[in-house]
Amino acid sequence: MKKYLAIFDLDGTLYDTRNVNYYAYKEALKTFGIEIEEEYFLKNCFGRHYKEFLPEIMNGADDIEKVHELKIEAYLRNLDKARVNRHLFRIIQLIKDEYYIAVVTTASRRNTMDIIHHFGHEAYFDYIATQENTERKKPDPEGFLMVMKHFGVDADKTIIYEDSEIGITAARAAGAGVMIVDRF
Repeated sequence: MKKYLAIFDLDGTLYDTRNVNYYAYKEALKTFGIEIEEEYFLKNCFGRHYKEFLPEIMNGADDIEKVHELKIEAYLRNLDKARVNRHLFRIIQLIKDEYYIAVVTTASRRNTMDIIHHFGHEAYFDYIATQENTERKKPDPEGFLMVMKHFGVDADKTIIYEDSEIGITAARAAGAGVMIVDRF
């Protein structure tokens, strides 16, 4: 039985999905006649939950869920724009015998599984928590705490890998060790 836990964020940590998400949202928003610039998206949207930034872009329009559905469909068509953080996957290989390996992301289950499947990484993870598994999104630590409880591993035996401010805030609030992923 393993006594340690390593939790990884998905977007920006395990995979560089900035371009995947940008082009998927760009395609979805274009359906509604809305153009979004890459610089704006990366600065104001990437790493945040869609219910937080789409109302700002759409001026509170009621079509937010439709845009999100279209984005999920477009995500799969843009996976060729993703990059793998090979360093983290090497680390996972080295620690997997002693650590449970989990993903906690605000991304949808479909997009999460699409990218993991695209790169053939399904076997790396013991648990995957997506936006559908939590009521509160990062910066709330709910997702991290849920995974720690699932494995029965305390915060002092947990390390969380994150790249965004909201993810780092959530990881710190969970009481675990935090490794900040800046670039790869």
